[in-house]
Amino acid sequence: SGAISQYEVIRKRLLIDGDGAGDDRRINLLVKSFIKWCNSGSQEEGYSQYQRMLSTLSQCEFSMGKTLLVYDMNLREMENYEKIYKEIECSIAGAHEKIAECKKQILQAKRIRKNRQEYDALAKVIQHHPDRHETLKELEALGKELEHLSHIKESVEDKLELRRKQFHVLLSTIHELQQTLESK
Repeated sequence: SGAISQYEVIRKRLLIDGDGAGDDRRINLLVKSFIKWCNSGSQEEGYSQYQRMLSTLSQCEFSMGKTLLVYDMNLREMENYEKIYKEIECSIAGAHEKIAECKKQILQAKRIRKNRQEYDALAKVIQHHPDRHETLKELEALGKELEHLSHIKESVEDKLELRRKQFHVLLSTIHELQQTLESK
């Protein structure tokens, strides 16, 4: 029951005095003090009411000053949050740009890798074939060998022709000798 009554008291105070600074109560006190001051009979009572009004007025001014400071602080905080928000947006935009650039670099790297793989495959095929210098040397050697064999062939053909002529002369001589022998 005690907790409920405290809760009710706090609730009523918050309903009457919105932010809890007591401004409405102070203004009501100020109005009451002003009315008492106006209706005060003696100078002493008037002076006392006047001091209370000044005290209440200074409390209201202090409270208002405090509220203005909080308001200014809240404005600065909002500006700061706006600035932070813009910085975050810029960072996000920058990150998107970096991501796009990285994607381009990845595509370029993939292209380069593909080209290298094709190059390596061509290099392996080329390695299976002799190089141009070696091929030219082999062709030159084969040309010389062909020329040499051609000379040998001519030489053999010349000898064969000579033997054929000699054989023909021999046959002619044998034939003449045979005829000579037959005729005697």
